[in-house]
Amino acid sequence: METQIHVPVGSPVIRKIPIFVDEHNVTEGAMKLIKELRPAWDSRHVKTKLFTDGTTNKLVGCYMEDSPEDVVLVRVYGNRTELIVDRDNELKSFQVLHANGCAPRLYCTFQNGICYEFMQGDALGTQDVRDPSLIRLIAREMARIHAIHAHNGCIPKPNLWIKMRQYFSLVATEFTEQASNIRIQQEVPSKAVLEQEMVWMKEHLSTLGSPVVLCHNDLLCKNIIHNSKEGHVRFIDYEYSSYNYQAFDIGNHFNEFAGMSELDYGLYPSREMQMDWLKVYLQAYKLFTKKTEEVSPRELETLYVQVNKFALASHFFWGFWALIQAKYSSIDFDFLGYAVLRFNQYFKTKPAVMALQIPE
Repeated sequence: METQIHVPVGSPVIRKIPIFVDEHNVTEGAMKLIKELRPAWDSRHVKTKLFTDGTTNKLVGCYMEDSPEDVVLVRVYGNRTELIVDRDNELKSFQVLHANGCAPRLYCTFQNGICYEFMQGDALGTQDVRDPSLIRLIAREMARIHAIHAHNGCIPKPNLWIKMRQYFSLVATEFTEQASNIRIQQEVPSKAVLEQEMVWMKEHLSTLGSPVVLCHNDLLCKNIIHNSKEGHVRFIDYEYSSYNYQAFDIGNHFNEFAGMSELDYGLYPSREMQMDWLKVYLQAYKLFTKKTEEVSPRELETLYVQVNKFALASHFFWGFWALIQAKYSSIDFDFLGYAVLRFNQYFKTKPAVMALQIPE
């Protein structure tokens, strides 16, 4: 059993450009990369656009005035993000998803980032993911990714518990008296409590029978691009993509209905909305994997219970992630406040979620 994603044989070799881009002066570095990637472009006419909503990296788009549809995106990895993101795995995910028509082209890597094709369309917001027509597109696209075989014949193993444990170990020192951030001791549950919950989660959730599939693992609203002209959605940003529990990917997406900068868990989808979403998903997933669209009420109810239980693990995972970001990130965001909200939501929803039973 293994957690590795395997790139299809015959996939193009990724070009490596030996350039380092200063995260405080992304545009200058991006222009050096463009000279390599688009030598025919006249640098006097290259336009750049800085995207500001990233919570891990810096992102700039480069294009020529007279052909704005050909945009090269330059993503510069954030400070110490190699602690939380497996960059080699991200590149493999990129290649596998592109080979299956789910991701843009990857142009190159450089010393501290990647360049790739811009996907035409609009990034979604918290209202868009509730739109019935978009729900159908999103659920089907997730099913399509979950049906991809990217292993070498071994039974894939989920990376959730390994990754969560790794994140926890990176912030364990912050719970001591010598910790740099006093707010952690004041606002975050104790190290012992978090440890106890992690052990309980692994014991309880890993026995629910959720299939292990290729997951995106970070399907927040802005990582979904809707191309209204072509009538499809695509998912972007594969930093956390890995083999994982099917129900985690879906439960994590449902948690993201609440937004990020101003969390509102009143927006978490109702049972009725979830059932609509899950039915579309299951029909598509079964069509891709078993060539049938028949979904029984029992299958639907089982997935509903699994998803809501794994949504608990999603709160923990991103709670730890935010504590690491609070320690190292140079991005202007209250990561510690975000971590507190995620842990609080875990403890708030746990009793009701635990009462849910998988049908016999």
